[in-house]
Amino acid sequence: MSKPRLPELLLVLSMIALATGLAACSEEDSSDSTSAASVSLSDCTPEELGTVAAGKLTIATDDPAFPPYFEDNDPTNGKGFESAVGFAIAEQLGYSPDQVEWTVEPFNSCYAPGPKDFDFDLNQISITKKRAEQVNFSSPYYTADQAVVAIPGTLPDDLATTSDLADAKIGVQIGTTSLDAVTESIEPAEEPVVYDNSNDVVTALEQGQVDAIVVDTPTALYLTAAQVQDAEIVGEFSAPGGDEWGALLQKDSALTGCISAAVDELKSSGELAEIQERWINSAGGVPSLD
Repeated sequence: MSKPRLPELLLVLSMIALATGLAACSEEDSSDSTSAASVSLSDCTPEELGTVAAGKLTIATDDPAFPPYFEDNDPTNGKGFESAVGFAIAEQLGYSPDQVEWTVEPFNSCYAPGPKDFDFDLNQISITKKRAEQVNFSSPYYTADQAVVAIPGTLPDDLATTSDLADAKIGVQIGTTSLDAVTESIEPAEEPVVYDNSNDVVTALEQGQVDAIVVDTPTALYLTAAQVQDAEIVGEFSAPGGDEWGALLQKDSALTGCISAAVDELKSSGELAEIQERWINSAGGVPSLD
């Protein structure tokens, strides 16, 4: 979920990636990812798939699209974790890069019920029971922790648990798992300050409107490395019920099984892990808050 340049980010990502491992935006408990039955990937070809544009695979994400998920606010370049995942899914389904179309879908509207003008959406969207009532999700392609970011000296130095943050004024983006994580895991004495978008969350931190912000760990690593360089990650913790991200599709979409099959193949082949290693730095070195 505003964007310094690629060289700064790549430098930090390359250093942290040596530690390896995996670390979003969204809501509530995760649920079964898809309402569609499992299908064979061999049955998922451009000729068989009923996409919104014939012969094309249309993938949605937000604008602006931030690192490390997208680079240079350009999903079409294949750079960044979710851009790379999108093109990898397309390849599994038999689509060449020039047959992939990217379209804009704001995060807060993507999981609203009703018809979609995209085939699936990649936007750090957590799989939740509430959302799954209105949309479909593919198999999860990523699992993220939540991280607390603050300016040094703002919070106590001896933080050990999430309850140690109970008296802090915390900023979060509306409609995200981070908001639920703050409410359920930190249980702050003061209601978290909710902002409409990630830019406003970062501005609040920079201007001292809040003591800390909570975002998913990959975003926190990017923010502290390349966007708010005097900020630090004071700790990370698991979102309630886990925080799995899935490709979002229209409710009862016939494509769901095929998108899940593509994600599953990327997992089993190791390609998804390679994409994660390249574009998402690990949580290594980030202190854990029990």
